[in-house]
Amino acid sequence: MSNAYKDHLGRPIIAVTGMGVITSLGQGVEDNWAALSGGVSGIHKITRFPTEGLNTRISGTVDFIDIPADNAVERSYAMARETTLEALAQAGISGDFNGPLFLAAPPVEPEWSARFELADRSPPSERPGDAYNRFLAAMRQKADPVFHEAVLFGSISERLADRFGTRGLPVTLSTACASGATAIQLGVEAIRQGRTDRALTVATDGSVSAEALIRFALLSALSTQNDPPEKASKPFTKDRDGFVIAEGAATLVLESLEAAVARGARVYGILKGCGEKADLFHRTRSSPDGGPAIATIRAALADAGIDENGIGYINAHGTSTPENDKMEYLSMSNVFGDRLPSIPVSSNKSMIGHTLTAAGAVEAVFSIQTMLTGTLPPTINYQNPDPAIVLDVVPNVKRSQQVTAVLSNSFGFGGQNASLVMTAEPA
Repeated sequence: MSNAYKDHLGRPIIAVTGMGVITSLGQGVEDNWAALSGGVSGIHKITRFPTEGLNTRISGTVDFIDIPADNAVERSYAMARETTLEALAQAGISGDFNGPLFLAAPPVEPEWSARFELADRSPPSERPGDAYNRFLAAMRQKADPVFHEAVLFGSISERLADRFGTRGLPVTLSTACASGATAIQLGVEAIRQGRTDRALTVATDGSVSAEALIRFALLSALSTQNDPPEKASKPFTKDRDGFVIAEGAATLVLESLEAAVARGARVYGILKGCGEKADLFHRTRSSPDGGPAIATIRAALADAGIDENGIGYINAHGTSTPENDKMEYLSMSNVFGDRLPSIPVSSNKSMIGHTLTAAGAVEAVFSIQTMLTGTLPPTINYQNPDPAIVLDVVPNVKRSQQVTAVLSNSFGFGGQNASLVMTAEPA
């Protein structure tokens, strides 16, 4: 391999040759980017299921694709399929993909309404114990392949592998809000290790439901500022009160730069570095001192061979939760020091909400678009700045500014932290 195709550690340089995305803003990279860079919000009132009695009645659901409303697996699969079709077309790859698949998917389990429905199928005299045991007994007594497929964690990746002809056993992972970035990191590592010349990295999440809203509400994680919906997500402001749950998907085709050049593929960006660190502080909360997040950012920069002065823009995790925004600011301040106020830092989640498992990949696509177009997307709803968080958030309106290196952060529940460094050029 020529040195022109190797990074600072002698590993293959990783090129992005195809991208696809779906969010509440629409389908496709072009439409999403036009809306996102234009400061349009995709947050709206929930119509998919009743919300009476719920504190949160808004979300960034994807309602324009014809898929079953009550099936998270089908929604997640459909979005993953569509973004993969777009990414492969952009990459100019047809036929079998002939590379591994790394999928970030939401943790799947039957909702309680489905459990009770199944549990009560048998006569009362044949119902053992509590509802959960009755549910298990019903599953054992009468097979239900459709239901089983709908709650099977690995079914999405298996269907994608069959549909697109990927090679080997597809990998499904779920590392909370870091999942999309983790899937990309696995693809990067597979190519760097010489196991493949290309990898398909997909992240999807169609899991918004009444039960999901209730669970996050019990953690006091969701915004309850329902009216107007588009104003609810306001990262880094003084009056932020929680994230807005959302759906979406993104696919990135990764190839070694050498393989991409050899087949004449267009290179949209370079996956320069990846970092990840675990946080043992709490099951859901991030460590308030930002230690693991600081280590994650530094690991990504070191992996990329770039110091903090080389980053021109940060795509923040920026959830709009009081604690997480404060922690992320502390982390970035520790890494970038006095330079941080001069680095543009914006949050896509102000417009699309938090796409959970898909977020890291969705935001990676938007980070590459930032470099390709010379446009910094805004952080909307930035009307009441938090005086304790001093950032250039590209407030409310996009900005024309060419950047050549972007840091994208994903800090998730359960102590899952991941950061990606992307550049416009291999060097």
